[in-house]
Amino acid sequence: MAQKRLPHGVKVGDTIKITKLDDPYDHSYVGREGVVEFIDSMDQIHGTWGGLALIPGEDDFIVIKRAAS
Repeated sequence: MAQKRLPHGVKVGDTIKITKLDDPYDHSYVGREGVVEFIDSMDQIHGTWGGLALIPGEDDFIVIKRAAS
């Protein structure tokens, strides 16, 4: 069964690049790339780019490689 793609256009296994992270104390996440590992019940996106989750609508990212179906 194919995995459902969420409204923000990303699914587990996609590789993304962070273009904006709304954190006034740490700007080091901008430009990081990683693979989406899971999306929690609040649609926050977690992955291999570090300890912070991305919040769709506040943080920006681009999908640079889609996961295999």
